[in-house]
Amino acid sequence: MENQVLTPHVYWAQRHRELYLRVELSDVQNPAISITENVLHFKAQGHGAKGDNVYEFHLEFLDLVKPEPVYKLTQRQVNITVQKKVSQWWERLTKQEKRPLFLAPDFDRWLDESDAEMELRAKVESFYDTFHSVADMVYFCQMLAVVETINAAIGVTSTAVLTALIQLLGRNFILFIVIGTMEEMQNKAVVFFVFYTWSMVEIFRYPFYMLACIDMDWKVLTWLRYTVWIPAYPLGCLAEEQGPPAQRHDCPLSMSADGGEAYLVRQ
Repeated sequence: MENQVLTPHVYWAQRHRELYLRVELSDVQNPAISITENVLHFKAQGHGAKGDNVYEFHLEFLDLVKPEPVYKLTQRQVNITVQKKVSQWWERLTKQEKRPLFLAPDFDRWLDESDAEMELRAKVESFYDTFHSVADMVYFCQMLAVVETINAAIGVTSTAVLTALIQLLGRNFILFIVIGTMEEMQNKAVVFFVFYTWSMVEIFRYPFYMLACIDMDWKVLTWLRYTVWIPAYPLGCLAEEQGPPAQRHDCPLSMSADGGEAYLVRQ
C-alpha cells in the first residue's frame, strides 16, 4: 500500500506584480521548490500538522508566472515569492475554480485590489517625495559642512581651502537655491539621485577622517574613500544636469581632493 501524500497548510496573498505563499512547516532544510509549465511543485522534509514527515503539494496558477520562485526559510515556515508575468490583479490563485483544502488566504498580508493599488501608489510617491521626507536633515548636515572649510584652513585636513570652499558653495547653491526654492524641482525623482550620490561619498569619507584622527589606517576604507567618487562623480553630474532648463549646471568645475564636486552655474 502506497504511503499517503502529506500536504502542509499553505497561505497566500498577492500584489499586482507578485504572489506570496507561506508554507506552515518548521525546521525545513533544502526544500525542492520549482515551477514547470506554470505549476508550482513543493516537496520538503519538515515538522507540520502530521509531525516530522515529507510534505508536498502542487499548484497550477491561474495565469502565467515567471519560472524562478524565490524562497526564504525560517524556523517556523517557508516563504515563497513568485513573480507574475503580467502585472495585474487575479481573482483567485489557482486555475481550478475550487480552492484546494490545504490552501487559505494569508490575512497577515492580505489586501484587496484597491488597497494594493494604494500601497503601490504610495511606494511610487515616496520615491518622488524624497525632498519633503529628508530635506530638514539634509539642510542641517549641509550647514554643518562649513566645518570642512574650517578644517582645511587650520590644517586638520590636507584639502586646499579654496577647493573646500568651492565644494561647499556649489552644494549649497544646488540644495538651497535650485532645489530649495523651486517647487517643480522638489517633486522630481532626480532629487533622490542627487542626495544619494552626495551621500555615497560621505559614508566612506567621514569614517576615514575619524580613523585618521586616532592614527589608524584601514586599507580597505582608504581605497574606498579615494575610489568611490569615480562612479559618483559622473552620476552626480548627470543627476544635477536634470534641473530646469534655465538653471542647468555645467559639468563640475573641479573635483576636490575629498572626492567632492563643485559646480559653476550657467543662466
